[in-house]
Amino acid sequence: MERLSGIDAGFLYMETSTLHMHTIKVAVLDIAPGADYSVAGIRRAMAERMHLLPPFRRRVVEVPFGIHHPVWIEDPDFNLDHHLRRAVAAHPGGQGELDAVVSQIASVPLDRRHPLWELWIVEGLAEGRVAAVAKIHHALADGVAVAELLANVMSPDPAAVTPPPPQAWSPDRLSSRAELLRQAARERLRLVRSLPALAWTTLRGVRAASRQRRAAALKPPLPMLNVPRTSFNGTLTFRRQFVSTSLPLDHIKLIRRALGVTVNDVLLGLVASSLRRYLAARGETPRRPLVAEVPVSTDRAGDPRRLAGNRVANIFTSLCTDIDDPVERLRRIHEHMQTGKELNQALGPDLFRQWTEHTPPRIFAWLVRQYVRLHIADLHPPPINVIVSSVPGPRQSLYWAEGHLHQLYSVGPLVESVALNVTAWSYVDRLNVGLLCCPDRLADLHQVADGLHRALGELLEAVAPARSA
Repeated sequence: MERLSGIDAGFLYMETSTLHMHTIKVAVLDIAPGADYSVAGIRRAMAERMHLLPPFRRRVVEVPFGIHHPVWIEDPDFNLDHHLRRAVAAHPGGQGELDAVVSQIASVPLDRRHPLWELWIVEGLAEGRVAAVAKIHHALADGVAVAELLANVMSPDPAAVTPPPPQAWSPDRLSSRAELLRQAARERLRLVRSLPALAWTTLRGVRAASRQRRAAALKPPLPMLNVPRTSFNGTLTFRRQFVSTSLPLDHIKLIRRALGVTVNDVLLGLVASSLRRYLAARGETPRRPLVAEVPVSTDRAGDPRRLAGNRVANIFTSLCTDIDDPVERLRRIHEHMQTGKELNQALGPDLFRQWTEHTPPRIFAWLVRQYVRLHIADLHPPPINVIVSSVPGPRQSLYWAEGHLHQLYSVGPLVESVALNVTAWSYVDRLNVGLLCCPDRLADLHQVADGLHRALGELLEAVAPARSA
């Protein structure tokens, strides 16, 4: 039995009937000759590898009266049949048809009575491929942890894809209510004792960040206070639309080198250009620049491999959509991100995580439900306009006994009043981008995805005209 961290538990508290806190991973596979991709075949393959996916057998158990965060237990009722699903894409089985299936999968929350994941096998794709669509609750793992899980079950060497022998696994005994309460009360008491030290650390961090902000040439945007309202900001419905697209990684890196920025900066620049064009076409260009939330990992170099949980902080950056020139816009985004990273370090990247340990579960979850039920998001400026994140993925092609990983996409959840999430995972020589929206808020997600390609062409033409030609 293991207590959820405050960050992990927060993803459970934030979930409502219209806010689904799962992430989506889409692996498009070239299948090996004779491979069995029936549900029964996948069940056998997954059973052989479950010891390599340790968080997948853990179930959430709530603490009575919500006096502390829930606990993970090794589920004594674990059954793979609860987690494996099959779907068939419409003809002709292209990327659009696969995206439509993923959209349906993303629109339904996970069942908390079981470990918080599902694996959908999507058949009917072009060229005889299949897709494995994993729906994983954010409480279970962030992008870094999922990348490590993927590395556990796949290999860059086609000859080394046989999984190691299973290790013995023992389910947990279900604790009584009294045991859960006693343990939670003891841990809560320790947390209360840590509050004075945390308050002092917070005061020092806030002072350092304030000094850093005053000295900065660029002032990072403040959530809600410096954020314009757009048509894709407001109360969400349960519906989700997923669209995927793929960009040449060498083009991204060429721009990165030419302008002295990062791959993440280039992604932000592409999103900024695409949304700027999308809003202009609808006559909605805001006077203030759009603001993005950029999740960044707080894992440190040398930390052991992590297969579960979340270690993230958030940087709030301007997308500089008030600047016409795409090169100047990207340079300014880079400057904003540098300032945001410095502020995050000054404040303390672990400060948010430490405070989330003190979150009162019942009160927080109740407040979120009321916020959603009363459509309060429509009554104030949005905290941000869009979530944009990127995860460095595998640099080499990956294999497992049943085939070869052809493409890999991912996307994180939406949050209330923010109806667009853009997530990029690199794989070999491509930057694969997954876009998720609430279609009742954002009318044409394909236009936003297509705009990324147009924006990339503009930047290439500006920094390397011969290459773009």
